[in-house]
Amino acid sequence: MVLYNFKRITVVPSGKEFVDIILSRTQRQTPTVVHKGYAINRIRQFYMRKVKYTQTNFHEKISTILEDFPRLDDIHPFYGELLNHLYDKDHYKLALGQLNTARNLIEKISKDYVRLLKYGDSLYRCKNLKKAALGRMCTVMKRVSPSLAYLEQVRQHMSRLPSIDPNTRTILICGYPNVGKSSFINKITRADVDVQPYAFTTKSLFVGHTDYKYMRWQVIDTPGILDHPLEECNTIEMLSITALAYLRAAVLFVVDLSGNCGYTIAQQSALFHSIRALFANKPVIIACNKTDLQPFETLPESDKKLIEEMRKEAARAGAGLIDGPPPDEENCMLPMSTMTEEGIIAVKNAACEKLLQMRVEMKMKSKKINDCLNRIHVAVPKVRDHKERPPVIPQGVLEARAAENKAAENKRKLEKDLENENGGAGVYSANMHKHYLLLDPDWKDDIVPEIMDGHNIADFVDADILQRLDELEREEDERAAAAEGMDEDEDMSDQDLTPEEAEALAAIRRKKKLMLAEHRAKKKTADNKPVVPRRHDIERQFNTSRMGRHLSNLGLDPTAAVNRARSRSAAGTRSRKRDRSEGTGGDGMEVDEQANKRMRSRTRSLSRPHKEALPGEGFKDSAQKVKAMQIGKNAVKERNKDARKGEADRVHYNKKPKHLFSGKRGTGKTDRR
Repeated sequence: MVLYNFKRITVVPSGKEFVDIILSRTQRQTPTVVHKGYAINRIRQFYMRKVKYTQTNFHEKISTILEDFPRLDDIHPFYGELLNHLYDKDHYKLALGQLNTARNLIEKISKDYVRLLKYGDSLYRCKNLKKAALGRMCTVMKRVSPSLAYLEQVRQHMSRLPSIDPNTRTILICGYPNVGKSSFINKITRADVDVQPYAFTTKSLFVGHTDYKYMRWQVIDTPGILDHPLEECNTIEMLSITALAYLRAAVLFVVDLSGNCGYTIAQQSALFHSIRALFANKPVIIACNKTDLQPFETLPESDKKLIEEMRKEAARAGAGLIDGPPPDEENCMLPMSTMTEEGIIAVKNAACEKLLQMRVEMKMKSKKINDCLNRIHVAVPKVRDHKERPPVIPQGVLEARAAENKAAENKRKLEKDLENENGGAGVYSANMHKHYLLLDPDWKDDIVPEIMDGHNIADFVDADILQRLDELEREEDERAAAAEGMDEDEDMSDQDLTPEEAEALAAIRRKKKLMLAEHRAKKKTADNKPVVPRRHDIERQFNTSRMGRHLSNLGLDPTAAVNRARSRSAAGTRSRKRDRSEGTGGDGMEVDEQANKRMRSRTRSLSRPHKEALPGEGFKDSAQKVKAMQIGKNAVKERNKDARKGEADRVHYNKKPKHLFSGKRGTGKTDRR
């Protein structure tokens, strides 16, 4: 039997998307330019190629869809019956048949129109035949749009189905709704099935996996089954019945002893007997759940009798018997509780053991075992005599073992050895206090007082600490009082000064305060504080007289500083005065000439030519500067022509963007598929 991975089925497009995909591919993969001046054979071949290519694309796409969907007659009966209940086998086959018919029709249309194109006598007639061929193909695909939509829904649902292997070791859980089936699979596997306190929470098959005897086991949780005829079962119940009928597994029938599921033990027993035919040749175990609410011993005798009958029927089903005395089976009925997890592992182990034993017996009865036994020979030694021959160990080996044991006893135990002796990782917790150096070794495991750096804090606590703290506080108070007395003495000393000394002291303090403020301002602004220009000194406050008074107040001789400031400004003043005096004594022509000279001198002083070499620029003269400027201008000329941002700009722009200079659009056609 072939096992399918339903998640790999190709996506089925709708009818319109199907046509768009094929026509777009034909437009892109075949030539698009033909002229009426071409030979007629070339024109025929041009349009015949388009028709054949379109038919090939339709054939490949439809064939892929038909091959990916499983054929119900070729897969395992479990999958075939499951798909029949979920999607209606007739509808499923009809949809695939319609796709197959559409593929054949498209192939027939292609052959007919290729035959007609061979006799096309003009470009116009060949073009119309091509349009008719592609139009009929698209019409055929649009007619099967409902089948494509149905197959896409089936594909989406099949991709969500659990991956069930019908031939592996399987445990199948069944019973009435809300009896604890999903809770059981959550306990023994990593599955996360939704558990709610109402019926039919599980609406499909859920799969989990567990291990037993180093083998992987498949556990399937089925939806609840109700006790009514098979014809009245809905789709959810038919999933459980299909799994019971077609999967070779160990059946775990869960019974709710407490009755909280809403069904009595008599109803659950009736369901067991009604589906007994599905248990044939399968190991069956009756799992009595919810023993934490209703122990088995406290049940009425009538309920115990019903459960006993179910146990006998389970034993007969496991042995393949229909009537007669049941075989002695001890593990056919086991109590458990999914709430307290009591008995869950025992039920799982019993089910796995029964199924494993049955699979071994079936293999022993098959014909394959004979081929294996022919190649197996078991050698049994014959008894030679009755003399006892105990094992002999050489003396040297015994001495070596004794030496190894003695060395192992004297060896210092490591933390790894202690961990292995006391339960291993996760159980053993290393003692981090045993290497602490304390006065008394019994203090190592004390919790209070705390231990820090291997030392007990209590060992360093002074008994007279409170007394010494009081002494420190008194000493601090005395020092504070002494400091206040010194401040008062300083204030009194200021009162003993003469008026001249007091004025000098005040000036010094003001100067000190100004210096401190200036230092803070410079530190804050980093010498970025602007200086008020002289032309903004409207009130003429910053003059030589003020500077002289300020220096005199500081006790300095201001004569040299004042003379130096006056000498710097005297030259300009004298020249301006001299110009005015000379201008008043001459005629008008001399006045105009002097005014023109003054204007030219001012103009030259305000702006220098940019080609003039200034000290500090690194040029020998103005000619060298002019030459350097010309070389720099020539260097950036080529870069500016290419619109470069700088010397490091190496960007090469795309001169012909592909989206603007490629494609097969004709004149006036601006829309692209």
